[in-house]
Amino acid sequence: MIREINFDGLVGPSHNYAGLSPGNLAASANAGLASRPRDAALEGIAKMRANLALGLAQGILLPHRRPNRGWIESLSTTLATAEPWMRASALSASAMWAANAATVSPAADTANGLCHLTVANLMTMPHRSHEWPETLAQLRIAFAGEGFAVHGPVPTPFGDEGAANHMRLAPTHNAPGVEIFVHGVGGGGFPVRQHAEAGRAVARAHGLDPDRTLHVAQSEIAIAAGAFHNDVVAVADGLTVFAHEQAFADRDGFYAALRSLLPEVAIVEVPAAAVSLKDAVSSYLFNAQLVTLPEGDQALILPAEAQENPNVWTWLQTMIAGNGPIRRLELVDVRQSMRNGGGPACLRLRVVCDPATVDPRFMIDGAKLDMIAELVRLYWPEQISIADLDDPALWARAETARAALFESLGLRELI
Repeated sequence: MIREINFDGLVGPSHNYAGLSPGNLAASANAGLASRPRDAALEGIAKMRANLALGLAQGILLPHRRPNRGWIESLSTTLATAEPWMRASALSASAMWAANAATVSPAADTANGLCHLTVANLMTMPHRSHEWPETLAQLRIAFAGEGFAVHGPVPTPFGDEGAANHMRLAPTHNAPGVEIFVHGVGGGGFPVRQHAEAGRAVARAHGLDPDRTLHVAQSEIAIAAGAFHNDVVAVADGLTVFAHEQAFADRDGFYAALRSLLPEVAIVEVPAAAVSLKDAVSSYLFNAQLVTLPEGDQALILPAEAQENPNVWTWLQTMIAGNGPIRRLELVDVRQSMRNGGGPACLRLRVVCDPATVDPRFMIDGAKLDMIAELVRLYWPEQISIADLDDPALWARAETARAALFESLGLRELI
């Protein structure tokens, strides 16, 4: 049975606030604070439980090897002698944001009828640039079946940050759809992370129909306001686009092109007069999971911060009181992720396929979440300060924690 599966990234034991990501306003604002890796991972597990309770299919992607000693050694240094930013980069837990793991095209959209996944190169930020080899290794195990094609990254210098800059619209999950690749042009002083040529390369690799593929520019003012990925200002599901009025550089042109391909599309646009870009970015209103529930209604899975912003919450209450396609709001607490600039949608990668074709070690149920939660309580540090990143005891603890997790999941080949 073809379904949409949300693969959430489990927060790793080295989760910290080193402030390595210019343009990510939350990460910059909280740089230097003490993080709580155990709480962060348990928040993510609670979010996965909530998705299961809603009747959604749930998978998991796993923490990377941290510290990444191989990456440090490739820079001709060691963890003990590396510059602080290098050491922090080697310890980054940013692979938890699975929306940046890959771009996914379901089989219904592709020329050869396979579900295609292209791992993101994440080349713009040093701390993320070394993620793709391990992400690729996980994807090639999870999606090793004959119904999948897993591709290596788009080559540099074309930056690709995965599904966070990709949207898909279709009447049902397993029907042919329209795929939308969103890229940056200018960043108002911040780096542009998604290049137009990367999106075009992925579309070609996936065998997408050019007549049903759109390449759209994100607005510079959105990037400058902290929308470093499109999913901070827009999200799509089914036949619904939920977006801020200032999300796209050529809003009218994009919507006209979309309506010509999908006349039945519903565009739920939040006006800037009601919710400013500042409010949208600080609350991560659009970094919600827009999902279709088993009964057919659409729901927004929102960070708790959305309720705490009066402008955002007032607008949401007005929306669901109307007759639009989004009928339900679900709040989740992912505060530890939010403080590093990642909301509910950042934590997940959507894959449309038959769950039975996925390696079962990457699929999740309540019992498996219980087991993972017990390991988190046992091995994940309660707190990490910036000074702790220099401590060999932390490095060893992170390595031990990851090994215990992979051993328990039967993924010894990835330890």
